[in-house]
Amino acid sequence: MSVPANIMIVDDDPILRLVASEMLSQHGYAVSEAEDGEVALRKMALARPDLVILDMLMPNKEGIETIRDIKRRWPETKVIAISGGGKGLDTRYLLGMASALGADAVFEKPLRASGFVEIVQAALAGPPAQSRFA
Repeated sequence: MSVPANIMIVDDDPILRLVASEMLSQHGYAVSEAEDGEVALRKMALARPDLVILDMLMPNKEGIETIRDIKRRWPETKVIAISGGGKGLDTRYLLGMASALGADAVFEKPLRASGFVEIVQAALAGPPAQSRFA
């Protein structure tokens, strides 16, 4: 029996974290949570997940900064960026920025069971993306 992948969900919306955690737990993944990028990076320094699912717009430390830090410190860690837009920013723009910074995949909110788990599985199976910006 193989060890389940460890996934961290980073989003300031506790309901989204709960829903995503439930979806992933039902598929056998070990899931942890963080409410923003600062908390996520502190937790990652202690126990690094295989994959981080990261909202782009959060208080304290947003997704763009967090992706940069993750890919700089732990380039082998996979990242899926998620966003529903906001603050006057278009979702496609935000997710395009995430891809440019090294996100392994992107997913538009709201999270839907169909497609979400498949994106997670594909991201875990593939090689880590490299940032176009060092």
